[in-house]
Amino acid sequence: MMVVRPGLPGRWARVCLSVLVCALPPGVAWADGVDMLRSFARDVKSARAAFSQTVISPDGNRRKTSSGQFEFSRPDRFRFSYERPFEQTIVADGQTLWLHDAELNQVVVRPYAQAMGATPAALLAGHALERDFALSALPARDGLDWVQAQPRQADGQIRSLQVGFRDGVLAALEVTDAFGQRSLLQFSDLKLNPRLGDDRFRYEVPAGVEVLRQPY
Repeated sequence: MMVVRPGLPGRWARVCLSVLVCALPPGVAWADGVDMLRSFARDVKSARAAFSQTVISPDGNRRKTSSGQFEFSRPDRFRFSYERPFEQTIVADGQTLWLHDAELNQVVVRPYAQAMGATPAALLAGHALERDFALSALPARDGLDWVQAQPRQADGQIRSLQVGFRDGVLAALEVTDAFGQRSLLQFSDLKLNPRLGDDRFRYEVPAGVEVLRQPY
């Protein structure tokens, strides 16, 4: 999931970048969710998956759902495409991050380091897991083994960040923000370590689209 930063368009609040998809190689032994997270951060260099996302209001009474496709290549490169109910494309090459909102006919361009920080996307696709996050095992629930990943440099955006594994495979990512809104992402059709060309993580702004650039 991508954490919303002050000054960005409101649609960013519905974007969960931070969501990158991995699983443990077959035969890997583990003790708990912490070991699973460490293993995929070490062993999985690229991945591709489908995702569904549910955003739940603080009171639990309102829900919004979306779905799409995701792929990443370490370090710090990914392409995240929302397909339903609205179209968005998020691309990062490790230096720059682009968000194209088709409905708004707008692209927001940001420096990668400023946009990501200690976010869920950095947790799953970055290269410094335990430098940026303190890890601790959580009790199993909903058939998943869970691990808490607490940003070492909290910025006030995230209250809780948890990653869930099913039989050693990354299955879910749950983020609760500072206002109590909860976002649950669930992954399917995982493909581990596929060959992904550099062109998948380069982005050309379409003609006629408004560009908003955040300063470096």
